[in-house]
Amino acid sequence: MEGHRPGVRDSPEITQAGGKVPVKSPGSGEEEETEETLNDEVVGRAVRFSIVLIMALAAVVAAAVYLNRPPRDVAPVTPGLTALPATRRLPPVQIPQLPFADITVTAGIDFVHENGADGEKLLPETMGGGGAFLDFDNDGDQDIFCVNSNVWPWSARQPTNAPQSTLYANDGSGRFTDVTSGSGLETPIYGNGVACGDYDNDGRVDLFVTAVGANRLYHNEGGGRFTDVTLATGVAGPSDAWSTSAGWFDYDLDGDLDLFVCNYIEWSREKDRSMEFTLDGTLRAYGRPTDFTGVFPILYRNEGNGTFLDVSAETGVQVRNPDTGTPLSKSLGLTFADVNSDGRPDIVIANDTVQNLLVLSQPDGTFTENATGAGVAFDNSGNARGAMGIDAACFRNSDAVGIVIGNFANEMTALYVSQTPGASLPVFRDEAVSNGIGPVTRVELTFGVLFVDIDLDGRLDLFAANGHLEQDIQKVQASQHYEQPPQLLWNCGSQHDSEFMVVTRDQTTPDLLQPMVGRGATLADIDGDGDSDLLILSSGGRPRLLRNDQQTGHHWLRLRLQGTACNRDAIGARIEVTLPDQVVLSRTVNPTRSYQSQVELPVTFGLGQHNRVSRVRVVWPGGSEQDVVVDQVDQLVEVQQKPQEPV
Repeated sequence: MEGHRPGVRDSPEITQAGGKVPVKSPGSGEEEETEETLNDEVVGRAVRFSIVLIMALAAVVAAAVYLNRPPRDVAPVTPGLTALPATRRLPPVQIPQLPFADITVTAGIDFVHENGADGEKLLPETMGGGGAFLDFDNDGDQDIFCVNSNVWPWSARQPTNAPQSTLYANDGSGRFTDVTSGSGLETPIYGNGVACGDYDNDGRVDLFVTAVGANRLYHNEGGGRFTDVTLATGVAGPSDAWSTSAGWFDYDLDGDLDLFVCNYIEWSREKDRSMEFTLDGTLRAYGRPTDFTGVFPILYRNEGNGTFLDVSAETGVQVRNPDTGTPLSKSLGLTFADVNSDGRPDIVIANDTVQNLLVLSQPDGTFTENATGAGVAFDNSGNARGAMGIDAACFRNSDAVGIVIGNFANEMTALYVSQTPGASLPVFRDEAVSNGIGPVTRVELTFGVLFVDIDLDGRLDLFAANGHLEQDIQKVQASQHYEQPPQLLWNCGSQHDSEFMVVTRDQTTPDLLQPMVGRGATLADIDGDGDSDLLILSSGGRPRLLRNDQQTGHHWLRLRLQGTACNRDAIGARIEVTLPDQVVLSRTVNPTRSYQSQVELPVTFGLGQHNRVSRVRVVWPGGSEQDVVVDQVDQLVEVQQKPQEPV
């Protein structure tokens, strides 16, 4: 993270050098005095004529420059800087009331994240806090899994009961019960993130937990029981690795889920302590990732027999630094999106202080990295940012994919929008400044980001979980706080110059904007009322479960897919809902979003004032299409993949 050195980035000092140039006059004698006087008169007339001529030419040049000057609104920007508008005219629209209620305690969520912080200021202590919504017991409602880290084994502070991740069962109304005991998930590890997916297509969702150290895969046996199958399946990863976000997807379209795991940096306690990181020369600070070597991500191919094979090298997902030959990636955020509409899932990775990655799927089962060519590697000035969380969606209800990435403090959230929908080699442009996101997200340190239709009007809004790394950050930066308020940006439509508007305290409730040390964020409809509720995870603290209490009266439709020929979770399926006014809402079944977290599998469509839909079409992984008859809205529709009819 760029600002892991929390001070303001120093500006390059610009110096100018100048001096007097001595001019010699030719020597002279008294005998030549008269001739020199005449020569002086000739020279004087010549000089005066030259001055007049030069002034005339200067006037002509100035006039030409003035007439050919660029318009003010496209004036060139100083290289290396991102220009922000001095003022921004907000759209003439009214943000609806979007109240949220903090129901964490009343809903039964008593989880507290343990990050192990004990004074040494070790970098992993800043990064934890992932979680997921999932239906582990197949009762139709969304349960919660909170990932915990741990106390360091060398710490003198050893609790009687070791910290553990926690599984909560939903009773269907949004009330939860801790069912961790006896589940098989109690093993304490220094956990970071979670990926949920039915990797063996047995109808039960399994859990993969990333960690500092070996990762864990838990097979869902049913009845609330999980079995640790890490060693048998071959997905532990190196014992000294630091894994962050992970996700299930079917990259080879063979009908079962493969696993992609992001790794951060080569880290050890000894290496971290040997570096003298400080805030102000005296206060010990958390380290910069720039001082650590990157690590390759891992792609595990599902062999279909309960085991996985590491195919990272042969598939091309290992990207090296062209200058050093070392692994380029310092990966924190992960999502999947078909950015070139070829029917195959591509991989988008948010990297910290090095370029982001866009790994394009090829027909032969390999991948090609093309982030720089696509325009998503850097900011508009060509600089890498401290990228954290990530999400992707067709947020304009068009074919254009948008990729949002949360960045470090004093770095704007990025919003890369496809300029060439359907092109085999996509081109994106960061439109964060022009559409209103950039200026209002610059100060905060953003981790989890999500596209979510909060008010069910059919347009995807943006939610961000924020929080700094340093408890003492305000001692050196007055604008920064350790606890920071989450942000909700309401999508008012692409017809407006400012596409996103900040939801303020006047348009919501204090519960939403209460500052916290936010990390992961996830969403689900926990109470069956059709709108998306939010769970924000925290580093070293309690999560916050926020019930969406919007009362816009907008209609909605939720779809839960079940694959038969494709993977049972239907991850990668695209759903298109056509409204009566011919607007097409396109969403993808993709739970791998935000930061070290997973969202629910059912997909929610806000319909606004429409009380019916004209068409619902599902494009399953592999390309088969299926129309779904929906007679009424404001309901959850179960859709099972039909066998493909012979041609």
